[in-house]
Amino acid sequence: MAKKQSHVTPDMWSELKRFTDARISLGRCGCSLPLSESLSFKLAHAQARDAVWSPFNIDELAGEIEALGGSCLRLASSVEDRSEYLTRPDKGRKLSDDSRRRLESQNKGYDLCIVVSDGLSSRAIHENAASFLESFLILSRNVGLRVTPVCLVENGRVAIADEIAAILKARLSVILIGERPGLSSPNSMGIYMTYAPKPGATDESRNCISNVRTGGMTVDAAVQKLAYLVETAFHMQTSGVALKDKMAQDYLPYSGIQPALKG
Repeated sequence: MAKKQSHVTPDMWSELKRFTDARISLGRCGCSLPLSESLSFKLAHAQARDAVWSPFNIDELAGEIEALGGSCLRLASSVEDRSEYLTRPDKGRKLSDDSRRRLESQNKGYDLCIVVSDGLSSRAIHENAASFLESFLILSRNVGLRVTPVCLVENGRVAIADEIAAILKARLSVILIGERPGLSSPNSMGIYMTYAPKPGATDESRNCISNVRTGGMTVDAAVQKLAYLVETAFHMQTSGVALKDKMAQDYLPYSGIQPALKG
């Protein structure tokens, strides 16, 4: 019996696919994509949309963090719903009135303010935030950093951490947030750090760690990188474009932070 002939013309670079999740070396069927690649694209597009629109289960995440021995504050931005969040980024940068009042009644005076928000991918937060915090919070407390309760914010943007940290009088803010999903990364978490945070701070004052996920930067590597940035920010008393990443490969998290805390 004659062997069935394939109508798909393979790409000469197909061996490179094993090194990346990017859409390369797709091949062709006539003048079109092969059916398998067309279906794969549609699936990835659906996963990206789901990441944006899936609800943030704030109670589930709070339970995971509290099981680690942490405490949480449940907050919300000033947007009314998810549609407004996507069309009014400015409202995602500000707390709701109720959340602001709740924060103002809390204790003040911290070294580090930790904020977690669904951002543009609740999936990214549910898959990565708890495991990141499990390591990072223990490290931070062990070296004597005064850390706020973890502030969980629904429908928040990066800059909302500035307002939260300013109200709690924290020297530095860190926000874990779901990044805009790509077609190969619907579960990517970003981490932004700002020294001397205050409302109105702009992006050049922040340092960013991106693509924290399985298949991207590992949680352990992200914890090491953030510890380095936090330690360096306290030493230099600045962050953002003035703080360059010169971390050595063998850097031990918070290995030299004590002099900065005393200062």
